[in-house]
Amino acid sequence: MKELLEFIIKNILGEGVKFEVLEEDDGNLVKLTVKTPPDAGGLIIGKQGKIIKAIKNILKIKAVLLKRKLILEVNPS
Repeated sequence: MKELLEFIIKNILGEGVKFEVLEEDDGNLVKLTVKTPPDAGGLIIGKQGKIIKAIKNILKIKAVLLKRKLILEVNPS
């Protein structure tokens, strides 16, 4: 799931923006944390959270297929 999230975010932010995706796997729970520069966090979240909701929906599909639960966080730092 980490690779899928990296692919989506790379296409949203573009090639020049540095970001990091951390994955914590705890049995049937997967926690993904995206660390971005402060100005890029808004691009991932989108107006009224529409973009991050769409990303969560895509990742939930993969999580259901793998029979896991998903937590997704964005930390602009």
